[in-house]
Amino acid sequence: MQIYKIPESLRKDTNFTFCAGCGHGVAIRSLCECIDELNLREKALAMVGVGCSAFLYHFLNIDSLECPHGRATAEAAGAKRVNPDKFVFTYQGDGDFAAIGLTESFYAGIRGENITTICINNNNYGMTGGQMGPTTLIGQVTTTTPYGRSAELNGYPLKIAEHIAMLEGTAFSARVSLDSVPNIIKAKEAIKKACEVQVKKLGFGFVEILSSCPTNWRMTPYEANEHIREKVVKEFPLGIFKNILEK
Repeated sequence: MQIYKIPESLRKDTNFTFCAGCGHGVAIRSLCECIDELNLREKALAMVGVGCSAFLYHFLNIDSLECPHGRATAEAAGAKRVNPDKFVFTYQGDGDFAAIGLTESFYAGIRGENITTICINNNNYGMTGGQMGPTTLIGQVTTTTPYGRSAELNGYPLKIAEHIAMLEGTAFSARVSLDSVPNIIKAKEAIKKACEVQVKKLGFGFVEILSSCPTNWRMTPYEANEHIREKVVKEFPLGIFKNILEK
């Protein structure tokens, strides 16, 4: 049986600040383990987006920069170009990455920037009150769609990982989930591959992570994970959409 240990060199001794049941803690832990296992701690440079993802630097003892909303991939690209030996990654929410930052994010893949991006998809703007985001489901009630998201009025949810996979500069693109232990294990495997493509200088590495937001979804943590399994995954299928490591 595999025994997981806390990567002490990466962890800051601080209090947990996320809502009960939020997936950010698990995602950060998995990312932390990958950085530790690949011996990237001394080279790591994090670019964090605005939103709940901004709390990343509270927990990881690495160099980090909080970027203007939506600009994390642009700043990561610049940092990597002037520091090619660094391991540069972004940690963002779906609103930060795929709404206000859509152009910067997609052009990182178009240019094949040799960076790694982790995008937490919780179907809403979590920090600012639960407004509709680019991945809000059709019919989903949010503070800005009180009668549910309408395709006719609001358009359709953006399938981020599939679109990123179509970009020629993308080396790895996957969608994973944190709703169960088996899926958490698969999520870590995907994060590690997205890190490895940067180490091997193959291009843009991307992982979209389906995560619960019990507070804004108005659900218990258990109900939120059930919601992911029963509804969210139907709209956003899990899988690896591009992996040049296997070519």
